[in-house]
Amino acid sequence: MEIEIGVNMEFIRSEDKSFEAGVERAAELGFQWVEPMVHNGRELLSEAGYFHSFSMDNDPLEMKDILDRHGVHASALSAHCPLMRPEISVPYLERAARFAAGMGVQVLATDEGIRPEWLDDKECFDVMKYTLRKVLQVAERHGVYVGIEPHQSISKTTDGLLRIANLVDSPMLKVNYDTGNAFLGGADPYDGLRSVLSKLVHMHAKDISTGLAQEKKGKLTGTPVGCACGEGVIDWTRVASILSEGRYRGVLSVECGTSDQAAHSLSHLKAILQRAPAASAK
Repeated sequence: MEIEIGVNMEFIRSEDKSFEAGVERAAELGFQWVEPMVHNGRELLSEAGYFHSFSMDNDPLEMKDILDRHGVHASALSAHCPLMRPEISVPYLERAARFAAGMGVQVLATDEGIRPEWLDDKECFDVMKYTLRKVLQVAERHGVYVGIEPHQSISKTTDGLLRIANLVDSPMLKVNYDTGNAFLGGADPYDGLRSVLSKLVHMHAKDISTGLAQEKKGKLTGTPVGCACGEGVIDWTRVASILSEGRYRGVLSVECGTSDQAAHSLSHLKAILQRAPAASAK
């Protein structure tokens, strides 16, 4: 695989559409990769076809059938949960790893989640280490990577992100880097990207509008979606150069809020990757 471009299914949320409607729209826009979100149990809006999340109570091959029907692949499963709440995270991530393996997906994108106020600094890392060690036993058996994303109070810094991503000595514990979240958290997204290249398994291509950047940089630990790639503050030519130099081979999963933003992002990133050495956009 060279560097390819996908889209996180969050882009269809603004239209109140189902998972399959979102997949169909992604394919129509020209994406060959999508990043589905999964949940436990039954959720009213998804069941009614108004939300894109997919229940893991369903057969994983049902999701694969939908993707195959529209000619796209899943680059990762969006499986965010609070790592410092093992009673929630352990069963959820173990199930997500088995679900991913059942349809041939190799990455779970997750983050540390909101920090419980009753845990001190040492306890935070002790609990996350327990959670990750337990989950990785399952992930390793099924050949699924766990990619930690910069998205909360600890991982907003590159040092904090790497500390979490090195809590367990496992070849399946990696990083899912998010340029927009890193920027909003106050980190340099380019230095941060270089620092995590050796552990990079998946990446969120998230741009941040100038207005949000001016108002919230250093004040947020992330945002659900960004603006269209190329319309914000992230220098995608610089990002592509870092990825090419680091020989990254994987997917840039666009995280934006609308279909129009997704289409613009795809066009912008394709043009940049076609100019980047040793990179291609498919």
